[in-house]
Amino acid sequence: MSISKSIAAEQQQMRTLATNKVIRNTYMLLSMTLLFSALTAGISMVLNLPHPGILLTLGGYFGLLFLTSKYRDSSTGLAFVFALTGFMGYTLGPMLNSYLSLPNGGQIVMNAMGITGALFIGLSMYALNTRKDFSFMGGFLMVGILVGFVAGLAAIFFEMPGLSLAVSAMFVLLMAGLILYETSNIIQGGETNYIMATVTLYVSIFNLFTSLLHLLGAMSSDD
Repeated sequence: MSISKSIAAEQQQMRTLATNKVIRNTYMLLSMTLLFSALTAGISMVLNLPHPGILLTLGGYFGLLFLTSKYRDSSTGLAFVFALTGFMGYTLGPMLNSYLSLPNGGQIVMNAMGITGALFIGLSMYALNTRKDFSFMGGFLMVGILVGFVAGLAAIFFEMPGLSLAVSAMFVLLMAGLILYETSNIIQGGETNYIMATVTLYVSIFNLFTSLLHLLGAMSSDD
């Protein structure tokens, strides 16, 4: 009996060490990709580069996401992570320039950035400290993101600003849920690949920030 307990304790310790390693590598890579994305966004802003358009943006995003997933277990996957986050940073540059051209654009951007950072840190710390299992949210988040994505495309192509704002509000809630879900997934051992964990958290932060930008910008224009 004591031997089986010892083996079980050793296995649990190994799982804990493996999980801690994934968490450490994920947040280290996430920090690096956020900095790289900020750099490419800054370059895009300084050079005043045009937005690539919705079709090229979606093609670049899904293409690089596919390649990142395909090579997730090799160093090539790391290169594609930076390619993906750098590309998303480039697409963010023209958007930021657009908001900064508004009378109170700087405040809108800083508020969106501050709220995004506060939400990410708060939700991550809650999931890490409580170690609650949020796997039950997986199906709901998948359906919600799919519905939001389709509705967002409809709002763009049919020029429906009201629907676009509703989608942004929806994505703020969905991305907050995705941060909880993915952090919990790492803790519970459901996600063992730090590259894919990084991508999920990066996309959550990116969409959370851009959705808040849209909402705060709309609220500011109504004043």
